[in-house]
Amino acid sequence: MPLKSINPFTGEEINSYDIFSKQEMNDAIDDVAKNQKSWELKSVKERFKLIAAVKNHLLENKERFATLMTAEMGKLKSESIAEIEKCALLCDYYMEVSEEMLQPEEIKTDAKYSGIDYDPLGNILGVMPWNFPFWQVFRFAIPTLIAGNGVLLKHASNVAGCAVALEEIFNVTKEGVFATLLISAKQVEEVLANDKVNGVSLTGSEAAGRSVAALAGKYLKPSLLELGGNSAFIVLNDCDIDRAVDDFIVGRYLNSGQSCVSAKRLMIQEDIHDTFLKKLKAKVQEFSTGDPNWKNTKLAPMARKDLAEELEAQVKESIKKGAKLYYGNERSGAMYKYTILNDVAPGMPAFDEELFGPVTAAIKVKDLDEAIALTNNSKFGLGVSIYTSSTDAVRARASEFNEGAVFINSIVKSDPRIPFGGVKNSGYGRELAKNGLMAFVNQKTIYLKD
Repeated sequence: MPLKSINPFTGEEINSYDIFSKQEMNDAIDDVAKNQKSWELKSVKERFKLIAAVKNHLLENKERFATLMTAEMGKLKSESIAEIEKCALLCDYYMEVSEEMLQPEEIKTDAKYSGIDYDPLGNILGVMPWNFPFWQVFRFAIPTLIAGNGVLLKHASNVAGCAVALEEIFNVTKEGVFATLLISAKQVEEVLANDKVNGVSLTGSEAAGRSVAALAGKYLKPSLLELGGNSAFIVLNDCDIDRAVDDFIVGRYLNSGQSCVSAKRLMIQEDIHDTFLKKLKAKVQEFSTGDPNWKNTKLAPMARKDLAEELEAQVKESIKKGAKLYYGNERSGAMYKYTILNDVAPGMPAFDEELFGPVTAAIKVKDLDEAIALTNNSKFGLGVSIYTSSTDAVRARASEFNEGAVFINSIVKSDPRIPFGGVKNSGYGRELAKNGLMAFVNQKTIYLKD
């Protein structure tokens, strides 16, 4: 059965792509593995030629790629443009810092010389999601390639057009160290079983992470997992309320709420709880929904109708268990209106699960102590935002959050300069910054006695 990309706004089929046969899949792996052997012999500076060409091709075709992204997964055209531009900035960052980061590191011992060399592992499989179809691939592939590895991409089936476009982008200089594998989820095991594949990075759901981690363990391949989250957004009495409301709208509703780091659980200190929700409701009521290509559209459809239906079921179950509908909860196909639930508590899907769409789960808290306890009452641990004017006091308590990141007076976000990743069921390992560059290298000890 072919991979089909469906426009979530119109419901129309954009294109279909034949799934690779086993022979086609193995041929693609063989080609990348062959080319990787010469790629790893190049200096880091020589590898930058590919990265620079990738960046230039990306920006020269920004409109085309953004249009494709919006058509396949429904995000606002302005957000697609911004995603392309962020990918270009990632290229710039790694071309600026990678050469120094990958230099051999000397360690003083009793030997004449001892230290660490950073060698590539070989060829790394990236299993990537649909919600940021370019950015997720770039943040994995760019540092992986710069480290001297080859890259094999298994993208989400509903963004197969983006997957094909990414192969075009990364092969602009004909190095042949990047290949898109148009395969099904069932074929992932065959890829990881291949001796020419040396590791795997997955960004996706908790279920997908468990499956790929099990396969990586079975075949003794290193793995990195960036999974889901139900991040808390804590608003304390002494914050700038208007700023916090504006930031929350971005943190929660960007990409129609389809982001692992979205501010899903809104915890508001009791003295400002009612005021905050009134301001939030007033803002989102002004925002229009519609065609993601229109400049005035603020909320685009979700990526698939079935995802919107799943979200609707979580909301209905939460209301059944005691949550109060404060605003919204209207769905038409893949379009899900801005929704705010109030009085959310543990035991409800809106508290316990990841709501991967434009739904806010509001919770009244007495103080920071209760907010920390509720934040940690989760199987996830990707990131938390806290809005306050008492920044030093909150910074001093950052270690109490069982999260991969603590952002104070800012939404949780990915930035090429700082590590990104989570704990608990949000995964393991870190992407971006130096951590991302070192994710798939052999840290080889060198010891020269005399």
